[in-house]
Amino acid sequence: MTQTARTPVKAARATLLALGLGLLGAQAMADLVTFQTATGSMELPEPPQTIAVLDIAAIDTLSALGVEPDGIVTPLYTDFLEPQMEGVPSVGTIFEADFEKLAVLRPDLIIVGSRAAAQAEALRRLAPVADMTIGPDAFGDGEARLAAYGTIFDKQAEAAELQTQLDAALETTREAVADKGGRALILLANGPKISAFGRGSRFGWLHERLDWPQAVEGIQTSNHGEPVSFEYVAQADPDTLLVIDRGTTVGEGAQSAEATLDNALVHNTKAWQEGRVIYLSPPAAYVSAGGVQSLLFTLDEITKALTAGGS
Repeated sequence: MTQTARTPVKAARATLLALGLGLLGAQAMADLVTFQTATGSMELPEPPQTIAVLDIAAIDTLSALGVEPDGIVTPLYTDFLEPQMEGVPSVGTIFEADFEKLAVLRPDLIIVGSRAAAQAEALRRLAPVADMTIGPDAFGDGEARLAAYGTIFDKQAEAAELQTQLDAALETTREAVADKGGRALILLANGPKISAFGRGSRFGWLHERLDWPQAVEGIQTSNHGEPVSFEYVAQADPDTLLVIDRGTTVGEGAQSAEATLDNALVHNTKAWQEGRVIYLSPPAAYVSAGGVQSLLFTLDEITKALTAGGS
């Protein structure tokens, strides 16, 4: 009788235990954060509370979402991000993380981009690492990272609003390009040297996303572009020149892009004669390309330059 009397009690306890475990399991599933990175899907057991960001495009988009990192890279090379990140501790540079500072910070998540991706495996000893590299399609990858950050930090509404702004800006710039852009040539100036970029390159989204015809087809795709001469530019004779000044952005005392292109061969191009040499902001177009604020800034620069008749 005694054994029989205890059986319902044990059964009730077992039921309560199962219910409790089920609730804990459901809570764990609710907290699980799943998002897309540059290398595939990633899961975190819960939303991160402390984050270190080793990529400037990521800092750009997180700032636009209202998310302040707990550690960032310095220097940022971008004037517009400096005040937004004032007071946030440095945990390295875009190429080299400071492992000691990261160990002290104890982040729940470390975000890297292309420049720090080589350190991802070593960084995983400290915390989960999300590779949020921006590839050749800076606009498309920027959109994807925006959606991922919205998921990670429960900022879906803010991400959707920023996506709406991106779509509107892209369409406005596309219309300006169709009206006055003609055939474009993208040049990167590094002191006295220049290189060209076309479709499939790190700046190729300007052709692909804006339906902007190339002045020259078959440009070699490489990280630093195809080295070209001023005779090459003259022969291409673009209707619009898009210029990014790398030299003065990453080094001191470099010759400016304006000085480099101020020569007779470039002067004879349609772009120069019709006032359509557009010097894009190097921080937005080069350093933090793919960040939401940078994409909006670059699109606005192009729209204003074309609708105003040049730069």
